[in-house]
Amino acid sequence: MIRILIAEDDANIAKLIEATVAIGGYEGVVCADGAEAFQRMEREQFDLVLLDVMLPKMSGFEIMRSRTSRTPVIFITAKQELTDKVRGLRLGAEDYIVKPFEAMELLARIEVILRRVKKTAVVYEYGEISVNIEEHTCKLAEKQIYLTPKEFEVLVFFLQHKDVAISRDRLLSAVWGFEYEGESRTIDIHIQQLRKKLKLKERLITIPKLGYRLESIK
Repeated sequence: MIRILIAEDDANIAKLIEATVAIGGYEGVVCADGAEAFQRMEREQFDLVLLDVMLPKMSGFEIMRSRTSRTPVIFITAKQELTDKVRGLRLGAEDYIVKPFEAMELLARIEVILRRVKKTAVVYEYGEISVNIEEHTCKLAEKQIYLTPKEFEVLVFFLQHKDVAISRDRLLSAVWGFEYEGESRTIDIHIQQLRKKLKLKERLITIPKLGYRLESIK
């Protein structure tokens, strides 16, 4: 399982972030001060760090200057001045999110970073379905299946989050971008196509008033 270090001294925000990463199927590890976060970054293996700037004992900027770990970092902070954002990015952060933030936006950005650093699998197997991320190919029972780029991304997202109820809003954020302003009907159309092309009618199920879930093959 992908492990994400959450360095946040506000207990309520830390719980929100931890719950958000859990929705994505990731393990969140919370640290309440910068010194502990720095030590754990150096000693332990994490796939991503969500780092506040204003932490007790050691600030997020100090951590970035001192670290030897190459784990990707996303700053999550109340410091919203452009100079702070530029500073954070120049110190090596992958992204910079200003509080308050939307949980789905955070999750979408996390997923973008993990894909960028290839912390997700290259090949996914699901029954007779085989998906190769690098080749951008999909096969059903060894037969090549044509998927549009967005159908492919939606399929990969479900393969990464099996047995998790996914809302339409979350899919829109993850696949089309958190600023997408189109209709949620777009999701339904893509789901219908995936069910038809990949024989997923019994597996990619509808969750009333919420969205969809791809069930594991037992």
